[in-house]
Amino acid sequence: MSRIGKLPVKLAQNVEIKVADGNVAVKGPKGTLVEALAPHCRIEVEGGELRVLRDADTKRAKAMHGLMRALLANMVTGVTSGFSRALEINGIGYRAEVAGKKLTLTIGYSHPVAMAIPADLEVVAESQTRLVVRGSNKQKVGQFAAEIRKVREPEPYKGKGIRYAGEVVRRKVGKTGTSGG
Repeated sequence: MSRIGKLPVKLAQNVEIKVADGNVAVKGPKGTLVEALAPHCRIEVEGGELRVLRDADTKRAKAMHGLMRALLANMVTGVTSGFSRALEINGIGYRAEVAGKKLTLTIGYSHPVAMAIPADLEVVAESQTRLVVRGSNKQKVGQFAAEIRKVREPEPYKGKGIRYAGEVVRRKVGKTGTSGG
């Protein structure tokens, strides 16, 4: 059995799970998430725990077993407590501001970069140099944080750019300035 797949997912009291038409819907205080049920997998809910079972022992079925359990665990966590990803902006004059559903980044280009915030995500500018992306869907939170980071990735010489909080950027030594002559 898959080591991940055989682990049960603990359900909070305010979480509902419905399986219909090949889809799994998880409903909680932070919203509802829907995911397609992987082939060769079925779901059992008993005693406040969710278990993912598989009906075949093929390599693909084993892979889908672990994947489905991980996705369901992330969905349960997302609708109960949610996910967040913090970003830091380093550089002189670099800043970010959030107005409504629009994120504006001023990061050294000749023009500010405007990004539309997806409907099911929340972006908070804790300061001009720190952003937090929050939401119930782990995949969407990570994807939007990666899109923000890609606008100006941290460069290795001075470390300027947008990085994840706690990310370590390997620094390189710059020019030495030897005289040629």
